[in-house]
Amino acid sequence: MEKALATIEALGTAYFKTKPDEIQLLPQSGSDRRYFRVKLGETSLIATYNLNIQENNTFIYFTRHFRQQGLSVPDILATEETGTAYLQTDLGDQSLMMVLESQGYTPEVKQLFVDSLATLAELQVKGDAGMDYNNCLTAKEFGKQAIISDLLYFKYYFLDTLQRPYDKQALIDDFEALATYLTHTEYKFFMFRDFQSRNIMLKEGKPYFIDYQGGMKGAPQYDVASMLWQARANLDDQWKTDLLNSYMNSLDLHLPNPMNRDIFRNQYYGYVLIRLLQVLGAYGFRGLFERKAHFLSSIPLALRNLKWFVENRPLGIHVPEFRKVLDLVISEEVIGKFTPPNANEKTPLTVIVNSFSFIKNGYPEDKSENGGGFVFDCRGILNPGRIEEYKTKSGRDKDVIDYLEQRTRMPEFLNSVMDIVDINVEDYINRGFERLMVNFGCTGGQHRSVYAAEQTARHLRNKYKVKTVVNHMNEENWKK
Repeated sequence: MEKALATIEALGTAYFKTKPDEIQLLPQSGSDRRYFRVKLGETSLIATYNLNIQENNTFIYFTRHFRQQGLSVPDILATEETGTAYLQTDLGDQSLMMVLESQGYTPEVKQLFVDSLATLAELQVKGDAGMDYNNCLTAKEFGKQAIISDLLYFKYYFLDTLQRPYDKQALIDDFEALATYLTHTEYKFFMFRDFQSRNIMLKEGKPYFIDYQGGMKGAPQYDVASMLWQARANLDDQWKTDLLNSYMNSLDLHLPNPMNRDIFRNQYYGYVLIRLLQVLGAYGFRGLFERKAHFLSSIPLALRNLKWFVENRPLGIHVPEFRKVLDLVISEEVIGKFTPPNANEKTPLTVIVNSFSFIKNGYPEDKSENGGGFVFDCRGILNPGRIEEYKTKSGRDKDVIDYLEQRTRMPEFLNSVMDIVDINVEDYINRGFERLMVNFGCTGGQHRSVYAAEQTARHLRNKYKVKTVVNHMNEENWKK
């Protein structure tokens, strides 16, 4: 992270002709790219740091091509000479997903979806014109092999983790049949590949698109399926139907002849299925293999999404082994396996989360009848308390939080902690236990342990809705 910050600072300084006032690390998404907000006075830019130079080059090429077509994407302002970083216009923090979560399923939000799909249709068709697909990151076209690749992604990173028997060769044969069926599509334009409400930014009420570096030539239905069936958006069937019709109206405006809507809709459902399975594979990889909590918590939503689709929409092709696998995946047993228990007002469990100083306090005393719990030593993490500007601050202050998240192994440490603590919390909720202690110690009980305690309590409240009490046992001794 030190190298990333130094690279971004140098790039910002070269662009502004002076050192930026502030460089703020933005939350990491599912990729390895790191995003920063770079500020100088009232000017704010977004910087990307990514060691995958080919991916950077693809995004930059796509962006400049789209800008030439007058499409709604950010502008590339500067690039770093080695290709590991670039600056782009700041579209703000408000994504369509954030508006949906804050405002709900209102007519105004629905109109934002309509506007976004109309802008998508324009980007797909106009963006395809003159596009050199040799610049694509992977395949030039979302054809048969790409479809099979998505299905295998689901197989390896989700289906096979269930360790249930199925006929592997018959399933591969069904994958081949389904991929062949879907490649015979009338329309192929630029395919965004990861079109979802999280990648749609709203600036002054207008939608702009980001994160399209995985794009290629392909069926336009795939992008619509990605947006309307995004698990976290959780759109109801009427919204999906209305928005699909609205999108077809918008796409028709850019076509030389009116589309056959029945054929378009039937193939759309095939791409919905492909997208739902690809997402499950991605959640399996990021959640089950990389142990990222956000993706683990998304698996039950994705499974419910898939369940509704399989039970309410025809596949359009006879694929018997594939259908058996789908029925297995959407079974209540499998969905229950990935659904964490949630506490309610009758749940007796309270989790006590303490920070303490090994020097000043010693181990926290548990006065409950059962005792037990966890004590984690944070002293293996770099100590921000040794830095002069942080000495009078705590692990609750933003700049200390940024230091711990950007320049230390604290995120890795806490991911491992949460994996362990989650097991007991789930068991204690199910068994009706009343108390669990989780303790974090460091040298001064002011920075690392405080941060760890606050973040762990937040995680438990968000994931399990369980009651938590946070105590910072050495607070009276903090350096003010």
